[in-house]
Amino acid sequence: MRKINRRFFVGKENEICVLRDIELEISAGSFVVIRGPSGSGKSTLLYLLGGLDRPTQGEMYVNGNPLVDEVSLRQPTNDELAYYRRKMVGFVFQTFYLIPNMTALENVAFPLRVAGIPRSGREASALKSLMQVGLQNRARSLASNLSGGEKQRVAIARALIFDPQIVLADEPTGNLDRQNGDEIIKILVNLHKQGKTIIMVTHDDSYESKATQVVYLQDGKIVESLQ
Repeated sequence: MRKINRRFFVGKENEICVLRDIELEISAGSFVVIRGPSGSGKSTLLYLLGGLDRPTQGEMYVNGNPLVDEVSLRQPTNDELAYYRRKMVGFVFQTFYLIPNMTALENVAFPLRVAGIPRSGREASALKSLMQVGLQNRARSLASNLSGGEKQRVAIARALIFDPQIVLADEPTGNLDRQNGDEIIKILVNLHKQGKTIIMVTHDDSYESKATQVVYLQDGKIVESLQ
């Protein structure tokens, strides 16, 4: 990220700058923890990294290729962003976003269904993904019958379904007790050891020890970046 700004308008004249002149470089295979007070821009930064949002100004490069290039007025199309999200990025959210009347297997397989993958292929891939988070024994259970920790593991399995290079996690332990939260962190640490880039927003400073890079945000600015 180079000189990234993200501004929003409330009404016609009231402009809010959520991110200011962000300069950030993340190496492939890193485990990055993003911290800062509420309202500091952590989630907005994560959504920009994942292609869920676009910056107002600045440049973004992924694997050396421009995703957003202000100099050449390069702005990705919606299809290009969708392709980037599907092929390179997996998302894990605090609130899980599972479909309650679907099984764990069906929830994990759902992105493949949208992509037009045949049912047999979807189920095999989804089961493999559930095995990565140790939840294959709950594959046929409805999401509504899972515990909070199990729901988050299903959400991680779904994020892994396209074997992304990058896993983005927005407060993945925020709705969990300490024991379940620690289990989720163990899964993310294991994925990092397998070579995936993990970028996690968290309020919990105890997880900084797992990171290879810690980024602190305040008032939309990076005030410290430690490696």
